Amino acid sequence: MTDKKGILLINLGTPDSPSVPDVRKYLREFLMDPRVIDINAVGRTLLVKGIIAPFRGPKSAKSYKAIWTDKGSPLMVYGLRVKALLQQKMGDAYHVDLAMRYQSPSIESVLNDFYKRKIFDIKVIPLFPQYASATTGSVHEKVMDIISKWQIVPKIEFVNSYYNHPMMIDAFAEQGKALLKDSYDHVLFSFHGLPVRQLINTDPSGAHCQKVGKCCEEITENNQFCYSAQCYQTAFAIAKKLGLEKSQFSISFQSRLGRDPWIQPYTSKVIEELAHQGKKRVLVFCPAFVADCLETIYEIAEEYQLEFEAVGGEKIQLVPGLNDHPMWIDALENIALN
Repeated sequence: MTDKKGILLINLGTPDSPSVPDVRKYLREFLMDPRVIDINAVGRTLLVKGIIAPFRGPKSAKSYKAIWTDKGSPLMVYGLRVKALLQQKMGDAYHVDLAMRYQSPSIESVLNDFYKRKIFDIKVIPLFPQYASATTGSVHEKVMDIISKWQIVPKIEFVNSYYNHPMMIDAFAEQGKALLKDSYDHVLFSFHGLPVRQLINTDPSGAHCQKVGKCCEEITENNQFCYSAQCYQTAFAIAKKLGLEKSQFSISFQSRLGRDPWIQPYTSKVIEELAHQGKKRVLVFCPAFVADCLETIYEIAEEYQLEFEAVGGEKIQLVPGLNDHPMWIDALENIALN
């Protein structure tokens, strides 16, 4: 056994290319995860393989083409940069690698490489600041499923969440500071959405989620693993760091899929309301994403920009993700060591 310790960074994933077949392949793997679409297996199969992948694939491929760079998907490009920078910072005592929950490089291939290198002390860091069963929970389950089949089960540590990690909050605030020097009428913190039922499932008491007024606005014993509550705390912490008053910012949730109730308020509705209030220029943070991707570069900066203009607004300005910012690398080092 080597003395080296392993640091495994895991993000959601990206298609191998923006072609329709590759995007459909990615959507099938992603959406067939029972933690992502948590309905019965027959219904999930019919929905994903019969409707979403065939019909949404071409539209999603077009969106991916709009953000694709000559080096590939931004999520992958930044992921590889972060991996290299964190490796440089952590030194030879650690082996840092990157995997994707869906598609390439797979978690299994990277863990097998750890095994071959005789690295049996591993820390898993999902690149999702806020805990959700559909993201962090799925990553943890996949890792455990793989290593459970090994003859040597390693010492392994999972990072659950870091939604209020002060160094990460500082990094997000730093990304927005320069833009705040310009004149913006409002700041919006837009997080990826989830079905409400997935929030309810993380309330062990059964008496808090959706039953207590403003149940997400503070962390309690009953909602400590609630994705929405953690999102609120992230937004509050960044706003405080930037010196924003409550009237100067809003919190919303984007990327709704299907007809079931998802976390509200929806970003599309909030930007419409802001336009009707006379807000012309809105600065948008996306603190559920540590790297720019389809949901930030395209959904916020392109699609919501058009929606905002259609109802009288002028500018939706996306705050860049943490990407490969030095402060984010410092934060990851701290998370890895503590």
